[in-house]
Amino acid sequence: MAYLFAALTVAGAGLLVWSLRGVTLDLPARRRRLVRTNLGPRREVAPVGDLRSVVLAQSPGERLVRPTLDWLARTGRRFTPAGAVTALERRRALAGLDPQVTAERLLAMKVGGGLVGGFLGAVLFLKDPSTLTLAALVLFCGLGFFATDVMLDGRARRRQTEIERAFPNVLDQITICVEAGLGLDAAMAHAARTGEGPLAGELARTLQDLQVGLPRHQALEGLAERTDVADIRHFVVAIQQATRYGVPIADALRQQATDARDRRRARAEERAQQMSVKLLFPLIFCILPALFVVLLGPAAIRIAKMGLGG
Repeated sequence: MAYLFAALTVAGAGLLVWSLRGVTLDLPARRRRLVRTNLGPRREVAPVGDLRSVVLAQSPGERLVRPTLDWLARTGRRFTPAGAVTALERRRALAGLDPQVTAERLLAMKVGGGLVGGFLGAVLFLKDPSTLTLAALVLFCGLGFFATDVMLDGRARRRQTEIERAFPNVLDQITICVEAGLGLDAAMAHAARTGEGPLAGELARTLQDLQVGLPRHQALEGLAERTDVADIRHFVVAIQQATRYGVPIADALRQQATDARDRRRARAEERAQQMSVKLLFPLIFCILPALFVVLLGPAAIRIAKMGLGG
């Protein structure tokens, strides 16, 4: 027993030394040296290039375009009220632009458009200085500055119209999925996966908000804010009320789908009734003059040749 205890003591001491030194018997010596070298202090420092070579290594866009856009964005933000910047961000969200197109970039576009318009107006003014060319200079500056807003508003209206037209069909699909036994989130995921267009993208973003832990009512309110469509606002309010008062989701969705189809039919009838009024001006200014020329032109030519007396 004494020899056994002595052997165990020696083995324990060796095991202690081995654990403290971190020596591994299964690794080769080269690998051990490499690990120790990586864990130890670095003796060699990589040479650092000068600032000029670092700048020249960048692309022309990073060296020229990006600083110019940053300067234009700072200038636009300096002369733009905070409320106008918030409204611009709101229009950007409604237009569904890429997240890389930020409000600062839109401000840079507005300032750049104003400068281009001012340059064109200045060319006209220097060529012929007068009150009319001065008014043209101011007009060109305003048109260049507000051209971005006009494009954003047009894109937002087209996107809202597309969402408004596609929503009843998507809502019918969600209703069928819920009645078949799926949950509301799963039904929205199915509609987002099988659909296309801006509405499918907004549903997918809403599901992403739910996955990161946002409450359902906040995610749905975000969907209504990003789209600004009346049908989607009715849908969000109906879902919130059904959840609050314990009404079955399927019944609320079925009623909302029926109302959405009725509203789409009413909008189509309203547009059909407006067609007669919209066709009135092209009819008066384009079609009737050509018709008068065809019908009365030969008679007018003959009267002009024969004269009124003969």
